[in-house]
Amino acid sequence: MRTDQMRHYHNLSHNLPSTFWQSDLKLKKFLHIIENSSVYPVLYDCNRTVLSLPPIINGAHSAITLETKNVFIECTATDLTKANVVLNTMVTMFSTYCERKFEVEPVEVIYSDGRSYVYPDISLYHMEVPLSYITDIVGVPLEENEVASLLNKMQLHAVKSLSEDKKCTFTVSVPPTRSDILHPCDVAEDVAIAYGYNEIPKRIPASLNPLPLNQFSDLIRSEIAMCGFTEVLTWVLCSYKEDFAMLNRRDDKSTAVIIGNPRSSDFEVVRTSLMPGMLKTIGHNKDHPKPIKIFEVGDIVLLDETKDVGAANRRQLAALYCGATSGFEIAIYGMVVKLDAEDYECDGTISDSSPDAYTLQRKNLISACSANLIHGLVDRVMEAIGCQFVQSGDNAGYYLERADEPEFLPGRQASILYKGKRIGAFGIVHPEVLNNFDIPDACSFVELNIESFLQSQVS
Repeated sequence: MRTDQMRHYHNLSHNLPSTFWQSDLKLKKFLHIIENSSVYPVLYDCNRTVLSLPPIINGAHSAITLETKNVFIECTATDLTKANVVLNTMVTMFSTYCERKFEVEPVEVIYSDGRSYVYPDISLYHMEVPLSYITDIVGVPLEENEVASLLNKMQLHAVKSLSEDKKCTFTVSVPPTRSDILHPCDVAEDVAIAYGYNEIPKRIPASLNPLPLNQFSDLIRSEIAMCGFTEVLTWVLCSYKEDFAMLNRRDDKSTAVIIGNPRSSDFEVVRTSLMPGMLKTIGHNKDHPKPIKIFEVGDIVLLDETKDVGAANRRQLAALYCGATSGFEIAIYGMVVKLDAEDYECDGTISDSSPDAYTLQRKNLISACSANLIHGLVDRVMEAIGCQFVQSGDNAGYYLERADEPEFLPGRQASILYKGKRIGAFGIVHPEVLNNFDIPDACSFVELNIESFLQSQVS
């Protein structure tokens, strides 16, 4: 029975899958594959009995029973490579139960445009892998015969030969059961598995040096942890709504990297801020004893036309304080600050008539760092990296300015400027944002770019 006689594309109504199977919990997740197609694939036998409507459902007529002797394996997919991998795996596994073991009858597949192929294609393909490549990756000086024996254990037949420069090279035959072997590094991995990871001696490469950014990030983590904050790790991907609407932000189409065909609505965009993940963490742990003090040092991704991939990573530091009060009132200057020595209202500017009062405010605010609140944490980080607080406009250190970010409460937020460049902001999280993440308690949040400190050192 020819496959082209069995497979036809039948003009079915678009309403058939959407109405008939939309309510089925198991089948509806496959409907999107063909819902926008003008034709649907149907598989039936010479008597026009429907065997399958791929990729939705198979017919009961072709169900396998205990009395089944002959099995026809059909694989339909939107990707030919994946279809071949699945088909080869299925037929090789089924062949172990055949009357004549390891024999498979091929089928000719004729496409609508006249192309003809014979499947399955279970021929071996060969890969050249130098012995030196394997030993360098594994880290063990293995002999030629030992490597060949280890590869045979992993179902890979290896024949050794000498290259033109008299170096040993293996010709590795990859069977259809090993679709995971794509590169010589996969062969080296199989040698390591067969040899035994626990048998490989541990050593530190002589040339291994941490990247300056990672080393600096670790130092920042240690410093913040000693301030009483707990580190969290959140997803790099988030939903589009969480990254914008739930933070009261608008997408100007110039920052966010959007994921094409996301598997879930929870992972639609690469985060442009660490804020959504940390607020979700608080929302899922809102019953935890207060206060909650968490931080994260991680990457965000922003669109960047100057990069060859069109986007760039940015290493960010973020911290969040959640409690019965925001923990912000006694920490941020530029607002009403209560001093032990005297009551004085400051608007964030320095006047010639009140330098002593301003200095007294700064001292009191620095002493508030012992409470490990958000502004105190900013001061502590800056102090740890040797950055001094300076007057507004002075590029020798860092200073603060009033901010107007939609995710923060108006009048209770500030921008952090380092050497004249804005590197972050902090403030009291807006009540609407807290409500979006189902957080009943007040929160203060800070986020800043830590790559700026390294870039200034290089420049």
